[in-house]
Amino acid sequence: MRWPKYLLCSLLLFMLTACGTAWNDPYPAADRGRNILYTAFTDRPKHLDPVQSYSEDEITFTAQIYEPPLQYHYLRRPYELIPATAVAVPQPVYLDAQGKPLPPAAEVARIAFTDYVVEIKPGIRYQPHPAFAAQPADIAGFHTLADFPNRGTRELVADDYVYGIKRLAHPRLHSPILGLMSEYIVGLGELAQTLQKSAPAGRHAEWLDLRATQLAGVEVLDRYRYRIRIKGKYPQFLYWLSMPFFAPMPWEADRFHSQPGMAEKNLTLDWYPVGTGPYMLTENNPNARMVLEKNPNFRGETYPCDGEPEDRSNGLLADCGQPLPFIEKVVFTREKEQIPYWNKFLQGYYDASGIASDSFDQAVQVGSGGEVSLTPEMRRQGIRLTTSVATSTFYMGFNMLDPLVGGGSESAKKLRQAIAIAIDQEEFISIFMNGRGIPAQSPLPPGIFGYREGRAGINPVIYDWTSQGPQRKEIAVAKRLLAEAGWPNGRNARTGEPLVVNLDTTATGVGAKARMDWLNKQFQKIDAQLVVRSTDYNRFQEKIRKGAVQLFYYGWNADYPDPENFLFLLHGPQGKGGQGGQNAANYANPEYDRLFERMQAMENSPERQAIIDRMLAILHEDTPWVWGFHPKDYSLRHAWLMNRKPTKVGNNTLKYQRVDAGMREQLRAEWNRPVIWPLLLIAVVLGAIALPAVIGHRRREAATAGN
Repeated sequence: MRWPKYLLCSLLLFMLTACGTAWNDPYPAADRGRNILYTAFTDRPKHLDPVQSYSEDEITFTAQIYEPPLQYHYLRRPYELIPATAVAVPQPVYLDAQGKPLPPAAEVARIAFTDYVVEIKPGIRYQPHPAFAAQPADIAGFHTLADFPNRGTRELVADDYVYGIKRLAHPRLHSPILGLMSEYIVGLGELAQTLQKSAPAGRHAEWLDLRATQLAGVEVLDRYRYRIRIKGKYPQFLYWLSMPFFAPMPWEADRFHSQPGMAEKNLTLDWYPVGTGPYMLTENNPNARMVLEKNPNFRGETYPCDGEPEDRSNGLLADCGQPLPFIEKVVFTREKEQIPYWNKFLQGYYDASGIASDSFDQAVQVGSGGEVSLTPEMRRQGIRLTTSVATSTFYMGFNMLDPLVGGGSESAKKLRQAIAIAIDQEEFISIFMNGRGIPAQSPLPPGIFGYREGRAGINPVIYDWTSQGPQRKEIAVAKRLLAEAGWPNGRNARTGEPLVVNLDTTATGVGAKARMDWLNKQFQKIDAQLVVRSTDYNRFQEKIRKGAVQLFYYGWNADYPDPENFLFLLHGPQGKGGQGGQNAANYANPEYDRLFERMQAMENSPERQAIIDRMLAILHEDTPWVWGFHPKDYSLRHAWLMNRKPTKVGNNTLKYQRVDAGMREQLRAEWNRPVIWPLLLIAVVLGAIALPAVIGHRRREAATAGN
């Protein structure tokens, strides 16, 4: 009868083990105390190829791996372009139609071309990668990048940037910026047409060697210099040189990943990026976990020593001049639900977190004057809060091709205005966003040139100015506009049919239903009926491309901090329906388009501001959007995570962040101490149960021995 003794010993051993480590630690024991940043992602990235990727969930990874020639200063505001791999930010050289140089102050009408000569720093090397080393001839048994036995590297040269730009025209990659860049980069559109005609028919996986192709507007000058020639004057082109679209691509990597059979194993550039940046992707399982590790060949860079006035007091300059990156490894875990994400952050297993609506009251308290602060519980844990208005806009678009809500007629315009007044954005922000946003008056968010504060910046079609600030117009105004549009009391004045408006959306789930119920009530205020047509993402995008919608929800994060990057969303020639641009509303107004084409080539000035003011007045009157809101970003971080400054423009930010791994281990242990008294209680109960049996057993043994 030995089992009670073994059971008690096992329980004791378990309790001793539990006391020494956090019982709920989701990470390997070997990683404890290491210089690792732990974070999460919710949406799996679809494209990691730099000429294809164009979404926020993708640039989280690509911006750490690829290095375009330029980047944004991490701390300075307004945002400022600085060199990345380039020696300096290139200055424009203006040319006339004969290719002769013009003075810097030349009139825009005289400028036929602009040249940018980019010089890159020598000695920059790519991450270790199989493409740069000889591999076995038979790769049939290789299923991941780690299976390839050899790694190599080489120096970054100007030709890699030129090769990367040519890939924008690749007929099988379908770059989302090909149409836009073809309007600017000399010869890009022609190259795309040539490649489309010459690509081998039926051999879609075959490597298309772009080294032999010529791109008239992009030329290698020498080993470290290349020139880009664009049409006319387009100052915003420099911003594009900070994006992964203009990152280098070594031809060896393109060839390596285009080998037969590689695509079937996800061994493609869309799955495994190749770059010179501070990190490289070493694990790609987008359904569960993705891992970035420090690139041992990174060129070296130092932490900035200046920024905004408050950066010093916020501790953001303490690492001035220190080599980057600080963090050796970044582990991204996919969290499909917000509650597990939030709980792991509170336990210290994620270093930073946003704040979901369900957790807002637990994290943040709002004072009577609207001031925001952390709750006492959060402060006790040493958690820090950072807030900022994002350079983003979210809106509901009217499809201007639709016969009911679209077009330039007076009745359609008043119908749109009535709907825009009726949908109470202030209420939406309060109910569904915990107040984390400001109502939009136009496409331009705060912090972008052209945005005006106060009375000068309101949309007079939707708001009145009062002593308390902007006030949304009364619903009676919306009903009057609707009647003037030919829909009195929500009925067609001629036929009596009800006003029915269709909204196409990808929103699903409980939260989405609440938002749709709220939206229905907004339409009911003007006696209109809303039909919500839910669909999957791919079908939704197809309907948007074809202009087969009436109303739709959309959003835009700034690619670069210039008004052109928002106002182009309503530029007629960039309509999405049939033209493939980013103007999803398919809005077109000749005066607006003329002003846009004049404004986009201008430097910031009072004259540019005046043009933007007129453009916004046109948009206010035409109302192609239900002006939504600009979100406020609320970010939480633990005390051990340093150098974290919010930005929606610069994305290569992981290299600046630092963790105090020792502090993290100590606090994790304190916050996750196992509760062992139930185990002790179980041990006592089991002991009490077993004791009579042990005593009886020993008595029987003693009696047997006596006999």
